[in-house]
Amino acid sequence: MKQLVGILFLLLVQISPAQENEARFNKATDSYNAGDYEEAISSYLSIIEGGEHSAAVYFNLGNCYYKLNQIAPSIYYYEKALLLKPQDKEIKNNLAYAQNMTLDAIDPLPVTSLNKIYNSVTRLLFFDQWAYLAVFFVLVFVISYILFYYFSYSNYKRISFSISIGALIFSLVCILIAFLQYQDFNSNNPAIIYANEIGVKSEPNNRSPQVFQLHEGTKVNVLDKLKDWSKIELLDGKIGWVPSSEIKLLKDF
Repeated sequence: MKQLVGILFLLLVQISPAQENEARFNKATDSYNAGDYEEAISSYLSIIEGGEHSAAVYFNLGNCYYKLNQIAPSIYYYEKALLLKPQDKEIKNNLAYAQNMTLDAIDPLPVTSLNKIYNSVTRLLFFDQWAYLAVFFVLVFVISYILFYYFSYSNYKRISFSISIGALIFSLVCILIAFLQYQDFNSNNPAIIYANEIGVKSEPNNRSPQVFQLHEGTKVNVLDKLKDWSKIELLDGKIGWVPSSEIKLLKDF
């Protein structure tokens, strides 16, 4: 009896935060629909502070800040939502609207046709989704291989063997893509410029000359950190140093 009570207590402890977050989400959505964007932001942020990280929460936060014409936070939360759901068209669409409000026009470095094909294929799914797909194909391989031994007709044996080999190949391809995408994910450390306007320095100190300027909402990649400074790189290959307090990292969850 005591064990049953203990199990029920653990279940209630796990269910309670989920129900609380759902109530906060509904409250935030009601506030957003009523035009009270500040209240909606407060409710959404309380969900994040409680340890909940979802594309829906980040996307709705981006919408709230966009309605308030706050460029940097709107782009920041759209980008965070896109990290969790990289193929979501609605997130991409709203992010594009927010990016149109930025002042910096940065042309990315040209990529080869092979890189374009590679990116279009690997970005169909997130790396954990590729891993799940690999597991699925492994299961298909195992089942097909077992059926190969149980089938008595040669045609069925041939089909099951072919399916098992195909599933094995697909699983290996998915594992490779998942690994490469995971490597790419870890090698990049994106951030958003939060300062209205900032001079990017050639060295990590205020005495060094300014090499170019950036404005709020611009996305950068953080290459290195030295004390209170961050070394950043733009899509066009430009590199410089900015105070770490003027940027906000996207992968902070």
